[in-house]
Amino acid sequence: MKDIILEITKKKPKTEGELMKIKRILAKKHGIGILRNSDVFKGYLKLLEKGEIKRDEKLERLLKKRAIRTMSGIAPVAVLTKPYPCPGKCAYCPHELGMPVSYLSNEPAVMRAIRNKYNPYKQVRMRLTAMEANGHRPEKIELIVLGGTWSFLPEKYKYWYILECFRAANDYQLKEGKKKGGKTKKTLPILELKKVLAKEQKKNEKAKYKIVGLTLETRPDYINDKELKEMRELGCTRVEIGVQAVDDQILKLNKRGHGVAEITKATKLLKDYGFKVTYHVMLALPGASPKKDLEMFKKLFLDERFCPDQIKLYPTVVTKGSLLYKWWKSGKYKPYSDRVLEKLIIDCKKVVPRYVRIIRLIRDIPGESIEAGNKITNLRQVIKNKGVVCNCIRCRECRDKEIKKRDLKLNIKKYKASEGEEYFISFDSKDKKTLYGFCRLRLPKKKDQIEINVLKNSALARELHVYGELVPEGAKKKTQHRGLGKRLIRLYVFLYAFDLFFDMIF
Repeated sequence: MKDIILEITKKKPKTEGELMKIKRILAKKHGIGILRNSDVFKGYLKLLEKGEIKRDEKLERLLKKRAIRTMSGIAPVAVLTKPYPCPGKCAYCPHELGMPVSYLSNEPAVMRAIRNKYNPYKQVRMRLTAMEANGHRPEKIELIVLGGTWSFLPEKYKYWYILECFRAANDYQLKEGKKKGGKTKKTLPILELKKVLAKEQKKNEKAKYKIVGLTLETRPDYINDKELKEMRELGCTRVEIGVQAVDDQILKLNKRGHGVAEITKATKLLKDYGFKVTYHVMLALPGASPKKDLEMFKKLFLDERFCPDQIKLYPTVVTKGSLLYKWWKSGKYKPYSDRVLEKLIIDCKKVVPRYVRIIRLIRDIPGESIEAGNKITNLRQVIKNKGVVCNCIRCRECRDKEIKKRDLKLNIKKYKASEGEEYFISFDSKDKKTLYGFCRLRLPKKKDQIEINVLKNSALARELHVYGELVPEGAKKKTQHRGLGKRLIRLYVFLYAFDLFFDMIF
Protein backbone atom coordinates (compact mmCIF):
# COMPACT_ATOMS: atom_id res chain seq x y z
CA MET A 1 0.00 0.00 0.00
CA LYS A 2 2.79 2.43 0.89
CA ASP A 3 4.45 2.01 -2.53
CA ILE A 4 1.13 2.63 -4.30
CA ILE A 5 0.45 5.82 -2.33
CA LEU A 6 3.98 7.07 -3.04
CA GLU A 7 3.52 6.45 -6.76
CA ILE A 8 0.20 8.32 -6.78
CA THR A 9 1.72 11.33 -4.99
CA LYS A 10 4.70 11.41 -7.38
CA LYS A 11 2.45 11.43 -10.47
CA LYS A 12 0.50 14.44 -9.11
CA PRO A 13 -2.89 13.86 -10.85
CA LYS A 14 -4.76 17.06 -11.66
CA THR A 15 -8.23 15.72 -12.43
CA GLU A 16 -10.52 12.92 -11.22
CA GLY A 17 -10.02 11.23 -14.58
CA GLU A 18 -6.22 11.26 -14.23
CA LEU A 19 -6.47 9.89 -10.70
CA MET A 20 -8.72 7.03 -11.80
CA LYS A 21 -6.39 6.19 -14.69
CA ILE A 22 -3.37 6.05 -12.32
CA LYS A 23 -5.30 3.84 -9.88
CA ARG A 24 -6.23 1.41 -12.68
CA ILE A 25 -2.62 1.16 -13.87
CA LEU A 26 -1.32 0.58 -10.33
CA ALA A 27 -4.05 -1.99 -9.58
CA LYS A 28 -3.04 -3.99 -12.67
CA LYS A 29 0.68 -3.61 -11.86
CA HIS A 30 0.29 -4.89 -8.27
CA GLY A 31 -2.44 -7.43 -9.03
CA ILE A 32 -5.04 -5.91 -6.72
CA GLY A 33 -8.47 -4.32 -7.03
CA ILE A 34 -8.81 -0.61 -7.71
CA LEU A 35 -8.34 1.25 -4.42
CA ARG A 36 -11.13 3.42 -3.05
CA ASN A 37 -10.32 7.10 -2.59
CA SER A 38 -10.92 6.76 1.16
CA ASP A 39 -8.25 4.02 1.39
CA VAL A 40 -5.80 6.12 -0.60
CA PHE A 41 -6.51 9.09 1.67
CA LYS A 42 -5.88 7.06 4.85
CA GLY A 43 -2.53 5.90 3.49
CA TYR A 44 -1.70 9.43 2.36
CA LEU A 45 -2.38 10.81 5.85
CA LYS A 46 -0.16 8.20 7.51
CA LEU A 47 2.75 9.04 5.21
CA LEU A 48 2.12 12.75 5.73
CA GLU A 49 2.15 12.29 9.48
CA LYS A 50 5.48 10.44 9.34
CA GLY A 51 6.97 13.20 7.19
CA GLU A 52 7.61 10.86 4.23
CA ILE A 53 5.66 13.06 1.80
CA LYS A 54 4.71 16.72 1.53
CA ARG A 55 1.12 17.97 1.70
CA ASP A 56 -0.59 18.02 -1.71
CA GLU A 57 -3.80 20.04 -1.44
CA LYS A 58 -4.82 19.30 -5.05
CA LEU A 59 -4.60 15.56 -4.39
CA GLU A 60 -6.55 15.96 -1.16
CA ARG A 61 -9.38 17.66 -3.04
CA LEU A 62 -9.45 14.85 -5.63
CA LEU A 63 -9.66 12.24 -2.89
CA LYS A 64 -12.57 13.93 -1.13
CA LYS A 65 -15.97 12.28 -1.23
CA ARG A 66 -18.77 14.82 -1.64
CA ALA A 67 -16.36 17.75 -1.62
CA ILE A 68 -19.35 20.11 -1.49
CA ARG A 69 -19.77 19.31 2.23
CA THR A 70 -16.98 21.66 3.28
CA MET A 71 -17.13 24.14 0.40
CA SER A 72 -19.12 26.59 2.54
CA GLY A 73 -16.16 27.04 4.88
CA ILE A 74 -17.48 24.84 7.68
CA ALA A 75 -17.98 21.12 8.34
CA PRO A 76 -21.64 20.37 9.18
CA VAL A 77 -22.04 17.69 11.86
CA ALA A 78 -25.65 16.61 12.50
CA VAL A 79 -26.59 14.76 15.69
CA LEU A 80 -29.98 13.55 16.93
CA THR A 81 -31.51 13.73 20.41
CA LYS A 82 -33.23 10.75 22.00
CA PRO A 83 -36.91 10.00 21.25
CA TYR A 84 -39.04 12.26 23.43
CA PRO A 85 -42.72 13.30 23.40
CA CYS A 86 -43.57 16.22 21.14
CA PRO A 87 -46.02 18.96 22.18
CA GLY A 88 -47.36 19.16 18.62
CA LYS A 89 -50.04 17.11 16.86
CA CYS A 90 -49.20 18.12 13.28
CA ALA A 91 -51.15 16.25 10.59
CA TYR A 92 -48.12 15.68 8.34
CA CYS A 93 -45.67 14.29 10.94
CA PRO A 94 -45.03 10.53 10.99
CA HIS A 95 -45.06 8.78 14.37
CA GLU A 96 -42.74 5.79 14.11
CA LEU A 97 -42.41 3.73 17.28
CA GLY A 98 -39.15 4.46 19.13
CA MET A 99 -38.27 7.45 16.92
CA PRO A 100 -38.31 11.22 17.60
CA VAL A 101 -41.60 12.56 16.18
CA SER A 102 -41.36 13.46 12.45
CA TYR A 103 -38.22 11.34 11.95
CA LEU A 104 -37.96 7.92 10.29
CA SER A 105 -35.55 5.13 11.17
CA ASN A 106 -34.12 4.88 7.63
CA GLU A 107 -33.02 8.52 7.36
CA PRO A 108 -29.18 8.75 7.25
CA ALA A 109 -28.78 10.99 10.32
CA VAL A 110 -31.25 8.86 12.29
CA MET A 111 -29.45 5.64 11.37
CA ARG A 112 -26.18 7.07 12.72
CA ALA A 113 -27.93 8.09 15.93
CA ILE A 114 -29.47 4.64 16.38
CA ARG A 115 -26.09 2.95 15.89
CA ASN A 116 -24.75 5.12 18.71
CA LYS A 117 -27.86 4.72 20.91
CA TYR A 118 -28.42 8.50 20.57
CA ASN A 119 -25.23 9.18 22.53
CA PRO A 120 -24.07 12.70 21.50
CA TYR A 121 -20.38 12.07 22.22
CA LYS A 122 -20.30 8.97 20.01
CA GLN A 123 -22.33 10.61 17.23
CA VAL A 124 -19.91 13.53 16.96
CA ARG A 125 -16.86 11.26 16.92
CA MET A 126 -18.38 8.95 14.31
CA ARG A 127 -19.21 11.88 12.02
CA LEU A 128 -15.76 13.46 12.33
CA THR A 129 -14.09 10.10 11.67
CA ALA A 130 -16.22 9.56 8.56
CA MET A 131 -15.49 13.05 7.22
CA GLU A 132 -11.75 12.64 7.66
CA ALA A 133 -11.86 9.21 6.03
CA ASN A 134 -13.48 10.85 3.02
CA GLY A 135 -10.78 13.48 2.66
CA HIS A 136 -12.25 16.38 4.66
CA ARG A 137 -10.59 18.33 7.44
CA PRO A 138 -13.49 19.09 9.81
CA GLU A 139 -11.69 21.54 12.04
CA LYS A 140 -14.45 24.20 11.90
CA ILE A 141 -17.58 22.40 12.99
CA GLU A 142 -21.14 23.61 12.62
CA LEU A 143 -22.99 21.37 15.08
CA ILE A 144 -26.62 20.82 14.05
CA VAL A 145 -28.85 19.25 16.72
CA LEU A 146 -31.91 17.50 15.28
CA GLY A 147 -34.74 15.63 16.94
CA GLY A 148 -37.84 17.81 17.05
CA THR A 149 -38.72 20.45 19.64
CA TRP A 150 -35.49 21.15 21.52
CA SER A 151 -37.28 23.49 23.95
CA PHE A 152 -39.53 20.65 25.18
CA LEU A 153 -36.62 18.48 26.36
CA PRO A 154 -35.69 18.33 30.10
CA GLU A 155 -33.27 21.09 31.13
CA LYS A 156 -30.62 18.75 32.55
CA TYR A 157 -30.66 16.60 29.40
CA LYS A 158 -30.13 19.66 27.19
CA TYR A 159 -27.08 20.87 29.11
CA TRP A 160 -25.64 17.35 29.32
CA TYR A 161 -26.21 16.79 25.59
CA ILE A 162 -24.41 19.94 24.42
CA LEU A 163 -21.66 19.41 27.02
CA GLU A 164 -20.97 15.95 25.57
CA CYS A 165 -20.84 17.36 22.02
CA PHE A 166 -18.20 19.90 23.05
CA ARG A 167 -16.29 17.22 24.95
CA ALA A 168 -16.27 15.00 21.85
CA ALA A 169 -14.82 17.80 19.73
CA ASN A 170 -12.20 18.58 22.39
CA ASP A 171 -11.18 14.93 22.77
CA TYR A 172 -11.14 14.09 19.09
CA GLN A 173 -7.70 13.75 17.53
CA LEU A 174 -6.50 12.28 14.25
CA LYS A 175 -3.78 10.44 16.16
CA GLU A 176 -4.88 7.47 18.21
CA GLY A 177 -3.94 7.00 21.84
CA LYS A 178 -4.68 10.56 22.92
CA LYS A 179 -5.96 10.96 26.47
CA LYS A 180 -9.70 11.63 26.51
CA GLY A 181 -11.76 13.53 29.06
CA GLY A 182 -13.94 11.62 31.52
CA LYS A 183 -17.56 10.76 30.77
CA THR A 184 -20.02 13.28 32.20
CA LYS A 185 -22.77 11.86 34.39
CA LYS A 186 -26.36 12.81 33.55
CA THR A 187 -27.15 12.79 37.25
CA LEU A 188 -24.99 15.82 38.04
CA PRO A 189 -26.90 18.83 39.49
CA ILE A 190 -27.82 21.43 36.87
CA LEU A 191 -25.42 24.04 38.29
CA GLU A 192 -22.56 21.54 38.06
CA LEU A 193 -23.50 20.66 34.47
CA LYS A 194 -23.42 24.36 33.58
CA LYS A 195 -19.95 24.74 35.11
CA VAL A 196 -18.58 21.72 33.26
CA LEU A 197 -20.15 22.95 29.99
CA ALA A 198 -18.55 26.39 30.39
CA LYS A 199 -15.20 24.68 31.00
CA GLU A 200 -15.51 22.56 27.84
CA GLN A 201 -16.60 25.60 25.79
CA LYS A 202 -13.55 27.55 26.96
CA LYS A 203 -11.32 24.59 26.19
CA ASN A 204 -12.81 24.35 22.70
CA GLU A 205 -11.63 27.86 21.86
CA LYS A 206 -8.09 26.48 21.54
CA ALA A 207 -8.93 22.95 20.41
CA LYS A 208 -8.00 21.67 16.97
CA TYR A 209 -11.61 20.77 16.23
CA LYS A 210 -13.63 23.91 17.05
CA ILE A 211 -17.40 24.14 17.21
CA VAL A 212 -17.83 27.50 15.48
CA GLY A 213 -21.61 27.25 15.14
CA LEU A 214 -24.40 25.50 17.03
CA THR A 215 -27.90 25.06 15.60
CA LEU A 216 -31.00 24.08 17.59
CA GLU A 217 -34.50 23.50 16.20
CA THR A 218 -37.77 24.27 17.98
CA ARG A 219 -41.30 25.63 17.61
CA PRO A 220 -42.16 29.36 17.40
CA ASP A 221 -44.58 29.07 20.35
CA TYR A 222 -41.74 27.89 22.61
CA ILE A 223 -39.57 30.97 22.04
CA ASN A 224 -39.39 33.35 25.01
CA ASP A 225 -36.76 35.30 26.96
CA LYS A 226 -35.99 32.43 29.31
CA GLU A 227 -35.51 29.96 26.46
CA LEU A 228 -33.26 32.31 24.49
CA LYS A 229 -31.07 33.09 27.51
CA GLU A 230 -30.59 29.35 27.95
CA MET A 231 -29.78 28.87 24.26
CA ARG A 232 -27.10 31.55 24.43
CA GLU A 233 -25.60 29.88 27.48
CA LEU A 234 -25.48 26.60 25.57
CA GLY A 235 -23.53 28.33 22.79
CA CYS A 236 -26.28 28.36 20.18
CA THR A 237 -25.73 30.64 17.17
CA ARG A 238 -28.62 29.65 14.89
CA VAL A 239 -32.21 28.62 15.60
CA GLU A 240 -34.46 26.77 13.17
CA ILE A 241 -38.18 27.21 13.75
CA GLY A 242 -41.01 25.27 12.16
CA VAL A 243 -42.97 28.04 10.47
CA GLN A 244 -44.46 25.81 7.72
CA ALA A 245 -46.91 28.49 6.47
CA VAL A 246 -47.73 32.13 7.24
CA ASP A 247 -51.48 31.62 7.08
CA ASP A 248 -53.57 30.99 10.20
CA GLN A 249 -56.21 28.90 8.39
CA ILE A 250 -53.62 26.53 6.89
CA LEU A 251 -51.81 26.23 10.23
CA LYS A 252 -55.08 25.45 12.02
CA LEU A 253 -56.17 22.89 9.42
CA ASN A 254 -52.83 21.07 9.78
CA LYS A 255 -53.12 21.12 13.59
CA ARG A 256 -49.87 23.05 13.97
CA GLY A 257 -50.80 24.44 17.37
CA HIS A 258 -49.71 28.03 16.79
CA GLY A 259 -50.45 30.90 14.46
CA VAL A 260 -48.76 33.76 12.63
CA ALA A 261 -48.68 35.87 15.82
CA GLU A 262 -46.33 33.37 17.49
CA ILE A 263 -44.12 33.25 14.38
CA THR A 264 -43.86 37.05 14.35
CA LYS A 265 -43.00 37.29 18.05
CA ALA A 266 -40.45 34.45 17.88
CA THR A 267 -38.70 35.94 14.85
CA LYS A 268 -38.27 39.33 16.51
CA LEU A 269 -37.03 37.86 19.79
CA LEU A 270 -34.53 35.62 18.04
CA LYS A 271 -33.07 38.52 16.07
CA ASP A 272 -32.96 40.82 19.10
CA TYR A 273 -31.01 38.15 20.99
CA GLY A 274 -28.47 37.96 18.15
CA PHE A 275 -29.41 34.60 16.60
CA LYS A 276 -29.48 33.65 12.94
CA VAL A 277 -33.03 32.66 12.02
CA THR A 278 -33.95 29.71 9.79
CA TYR A 279 -37.53 29.06 8.73
CA HIS A 280 -38.84 25.60 7.87
CA VAL A 281 -41.39 26.25 5.11
CA MET A 282 -43.66 23.56 3.65
CA LEU A 283 -45.22 23.62 0.19
CA ALA A 284 -48.37 21.72 -0.81
CA LEU A 285 -49.84 21.49 2.68
CA PRO A 286 -53.53 20.63 3.02
CA GLY A 287 -55.48 23.84 2.47
CA ALA A 288 -52.81 25.38 0.24
CA SER A 289 -52.55 25.74 -3.54
CA PRO A 290 -49.61 26.56 -5.83
CA LYS A 291 -50.86 30.15 -6.10
CA LYS A 292 -51.31 30.48 -2.35
CA ASP A 293 -47.89 28.92 -1.66
CA LEU A 294 -46.16 31.43 -3.94
CA GLU A 295 -48.03 34.34 -2.32
CA MET A 296 -46.98 33.15 1.14
CA PHE A 297 -43.37 32.67 0.04
CA LYS A 298 -43.20 36.21 -1.36
CA LYS A 299 -44.75 37.48 1.87
CA LEU A 300 -41.79 36.09 3.84
CA PHE A 301 -39.61 38.85 2.37
CA LEU A 302 -42.13 41.62 1.64
CA ASP A 303 -43.63 41.62 5.14
CA GLU A 304 -41.24 43.15 7.71
CA ARG A 305 -42.57 40.81 10.41
CA PHE A 306 -40.68 37.89 8.88
CA CYS A 307 -37.54 38.30 6.69
CA PRO A 308 -35.69 35.13 7.80
CA ASP A 309 -31.98 34.72 7.16
CA GLN A 310 -32.27 31.17 5.88
CA ILE A 311 -34.94 28.85 4.48
CA LYS A 312 -35.46 25.10 4.46
CA LEU A 313 -38.08 24.52 1.77
CA TYR A 314 -39.86 21.20 2.24
CA PRO A 315 -42.51 19.96 -0.21
CA THR A 316 -45.12 18.00 1.75
CA VAL A 317 -44.83 14.21 1.43
CA VAL A 318 -47.18 11.53 2.68
CA THR A 319 -45.67 8.93 5.02
CA LYS A 320 -47.26 6.14 7.03
CA GLY A 321 -47.91 6.86 10.67
CA SER A 322 -49.28 10.36 10.03
CA LEU A 323 -52.81 11.79 10.02
CA LEU A 324 -52.06 13.07 6.51
CA TYR A 325 -51.66 9.46 5.35
CA LYS A 326 -55.26 8.78 6.42
CA TRP A 327 -56.45 11.92 4.64
CA TRP A 328 -54.60 10.86 1.48
CA LYS A 329 -55.98 7.31 1.60
CA SER A 330 -59.55 8.64 1.94
CA GLY A 331 -59.07 11.12 -0.93
CA LYS A 332 -59.15 14.23 1.28
CA TYR A 333 -55.61 15.23 0.29
CA LYS A 334 -53.82 15.20 -3.06
CA PRO A 335 -50.16 16.30 -3.42
CA TYR A 336 -48.94 18.47 -6.31
CA SER A 337 -47.69 16.75 -9.44
CA ASP A 338 -43.93 16.79 -10.10
CA ARG A 339 -44.42 19.32 -12.90
CA VAL A 340 -46.49 21.71 -10.77
CA LEU A 341 -44.11 21.41 -7.80
CA GLU A 342 -41.03 22.02 -9.93
CA LYS A 343 -42.56 25.18 -11.45
CA LEU A 344 -43.57 26.41 -7.99
CA ILE A 345 -40.05 25.96 -6.60
CA ILE A 346 -38.56 27.73 -9.62
CA ASP A 347 -40.96 30.66 -9.07
CA CYS A 348 -40.04 30.73 -5.36
CA LYS A 349 -36.30 30.73 -6.06
CA LYS A 350 -36.69 33.73 -8.37
CA VAL A 351 -37.93 35.97 -5.55
CA VAL A 352 -35.34 35.05 -2.90
CA PRO A 353 -33.33 38.14 -1.78
CA ARG A 354 -29.53 38.11 -1.81
CA TYR A 355 -29.38 38.14 1.98
CA VAL A 356 -31.20 34.79 2.29
CA ARG A 357 -29.75 31.28 2.03
CA ILE A 358 -31.88 28.34 0.91
CA ILE A 359 -30.28 25.55 2.91
CA ARG A 360 -32.38 22.67 1.61
CA LEU A 361 -35.14 22.01 -0.90
CA ILE A 362 -36.29 18.59 0.33
CA ARG A 363 -36.18 16.48 3.50
CA ASP A 364 -33.72 13.60 3.39
CA ILE A 365 -36.51 10.99 3.49
CA PRO A 366 -35.78 7.79 1.51
CA GLY A 367 -38.12 7.21 -1.43
CA GLU A 368 -39.36 3.89 -0.10
CA SER A 369 -40.90 5.69 2.89
CA ILE A 370 -42.84 8.19 0.75
CA GLU A 371 -46.37 7.05 -0.12
CA ALA A 372 -47.21 10.17 -2.15
CA GLY A 373 -45.53 13.46 -3.03
CA ASN A 374 -42.09 14.40 -4.31
CA LYS A 375 -39.56 11.56 -4.57
CA ILE A 376 -36.92 13.41 -6.59
CA THR A 377 -33.94 13.51 -4.20
CA ASN A 378 -31.78 15.83 -6.34
CA LEU A 379 -34.50 18.37 -7.10
CA ARG A 380 -32.17 21.32 -6.56
CA GLN A 381 -29.72 19.96 -9.14
CA VAL A 382 -32.53 19.18 -11.61
CA ILE A 383 -33.74 22.78 -11.41
CA LYS A 384 -30.20 24.17 -11.69
CA ASN A 385 -29.53 22.08 -14.80
CA LYS A 386 -32.48 23.82 -16.47
CA GLY A 387 -30.64 27.12 -16.22
CA VAL A 388 -32.72 28.62 -13.42
CA VAL A 389 -30.92 31.59 -11.86
CA CYS A 390 -31.21 31.93 -8.09
CA ASN A 391 -29.74 34.82 -6.09
CA CYS A 392 -29.76 33.03 -2.73
CA ILE A 393 -26.51 32.84 -0.77
CA ARG A 394 -26.00 29.12 -1.34
CA CYS A 395 -26.22 29.47 -5.11
CA ARG A 396 -23.67 32.31 -5.12
CA GLU A 397 -21.05 30.94 -2.69
CA CYS A 398 -17.52 31.14 -4.11
CA ARG A 399 -16.76 27.53 -3.07
CA ASP A 400 -13.35 26.62 -4.55
CA LYS A 401 -12.85 29.89 -6.45
CA GLU A 402 -9.98 32.13 -5.42
CA ILE A 403 -10.48 35.81 -4.65
CA LYS A 404 -9.67 38.15 -7.50
CA LYS A 405 -8.98 41.50 -5.86
CA ARG A 406 -9.82 43.44 -9.03
CA ASP A 407 -13.21 41.71 -9.08
CA LEU A 408 -14.00 42.28 -5.39
CA LYS A 409 -16.79 44.72 -4.59
CA LEU A 410 -18.36 45.81 -1.31
CA ASN A 411 -22.18 45.91 -1.19
CA ILE A 412 -24.43 47.05 1.63
CA LYS A 413 -28.11 46.09 1.66
CA LYS A 414 -30.28 47.86 4.23
CA TYR A 415 -33.79 46.66 5.03
CA LYS A 416 -36.34 46.88 7.84
CA ALA A 417 -37.25 43.64 9.61
CA SER A 418 -38.89 42.63 12.90
CA GLU A 419 -39.08 46.25 14.14
CA GLY A 420 -35.39 46.89 13.59
CA GLU A 421 -32.90 47.77 10.88
CA GLU A 422 -30.79 45.12 9.19
CA TYR A 423 -27.61 45.61 7.18
CA PHE A 424 -26.33 42.83 4.96
CA ILE A 425 -22.70 43.79 4.33
CA SER A 426 -21.08 41.61 1.67
CA PHE A 427 -18.03 41.20 -0.54
CA ASP A 428 -19.13 39.99 -3.97
CA SER A 429 -17.75 39.80 -7.47
CA LYS A 430 -18.59 42.89 -9.52
CA ASP A 431 -21.38 41.08 -11.35
CA LYS A 432 -22.77 39.91 -7.95
CA LYS A 433 -22.82 36.30 -9.15
CA THR A 434 -20.18 35.20 -6.64
CA LEU A 435 -20.32 35.82 -2.90
CA TYR A 436 -17.08 35.70 -0.87
CA GLY A 437 -18.25 36.73 2.59
CA PHE A 438 -20.78 38.76 4.55
CA CYS A 439 -21.81 40.16 7.92
CA ARG A 440 -25.33 40.63 9.25
CA LEU A 441 -25.69 43.78 11.37
CA ARG A 442 -28.91 44.38 13.32
CA LEU A 443 -29.92 47.64 15.00
CA PRO A 444 -32.92 46.87 17.24
CA LYS A 445 -35.38 49.56 18.27
CA LYS A 446 -33.91 51.52 21.16
CA LYS A 447 -36.98 50.97 23.36
CA ASP A 448 -36.77 47.19 23.13
CA GLN A 449 -35.96 45.55 26.45
CA ILE A 450 -33.72 42.49 26.33
CA GLU A 451 -33.16 40.54 29.52
CA ILE A 452 -29.43 40.12 28.84
CA ASN A 453 -27.75 43.39 29.83
CA VAL A 454 -24.86 43.09 27.39
CA LEU A 455 -27.35 43.15 24.48
CA LYS A 456 -29.26 46.25 25.57
CA ASN A 457 -28.82 49.27 23.28
CA SER A 458 -26.29 47.31 21.23
CA ALA A 459 -25.75 46.68 17.55
CA LEU A 460 -25.74 42.96 16.89
CA ALA A 461 -23.43 41.15 14.48
CA ARG A 462 -25.74 38.17 14.05
CA GLU A 463 -23.53 36.38 11.57
CA LEU A 464 -20.05 36.66 10.07
CA HIS A 465 -19.20 34.15 7.36
CA VAL A 466 -16.39 33.95 4.83
CA TYR A 467 -17.09 31.33 2.20
CA GLY A 468 -14.82 29.07 0.19
CA GLU A 469 -13.29 25.69 0.85
CA LEU A 470 -12.79 25.03 4.57
CA VAL A 471 -9.24 26.05 5.47
CA PRO A 472 -7.89 25.15 8.94
CA GLU A 473 -5.94 27.83 10.80
CA GLY A 474 -2.37 28.03 9.56
CA ALA A 475 -3.10 26.28 6.25
CA LYS A 476 -2.52 27.79 2.82
CA LYS A 477 -4.86 30.74 2.30
CA LYS A 478 -7.41 30.73 -0.50
CA THR A 479 -10.59 32.65 0.37
CA GLN A 480 -10.65 32.06 4.10
CA HIS A 481 -8.01 33.75 6.29
CA ARG A 482 -7.40 36.46 3.68
CA GLY A 483 -8.63 39.31 5.90
CA LEU A 484 -12.19 39.57 4.58
CA GLY A 485 -13.68 38.83 8.01
CA LYS A 486 -11.70 41.60 9.68
CA ARG A 487 -12.73 44.08 6.99
CA LEU A 488 -16.39 43.14 7.41
CA ILE A 489 -16.18 43.64 11.18
CA ARG A 490 -14.58 47.07 10.69
CA LEU A 491 -17.47 48.03 8.42
CA TYR A 492 -19.94 46.75 11.01
CA VAL A 493 -18.32 48.97 13.68
CA PHE A 494 -18.31 51.96 11.30
CA LEU A 495 -22.00 51.58 10.45
CA TYR A 496 -22.93 51.28 14.13
CA ALA A 497 -20.90 54.38 15.00
CA PHE A 498 -22.55 56.26 12.13
CA ASP A 499 -25.99 55.23 13.39
CA LEU A 500 -25.18 56.51 16.91
CA PHE A 501 -23.88 59.79 15.48
CA PHE A 502 -27.00 60.17 13.32
CA ASP A 503 -29.25 59.68 16.37
CA MET A 504 -27.29 62.30 18.34
CA ILE A 505 -27.61 64.90 15.57
CA PHE A 506 -31.26 64.29 14.71
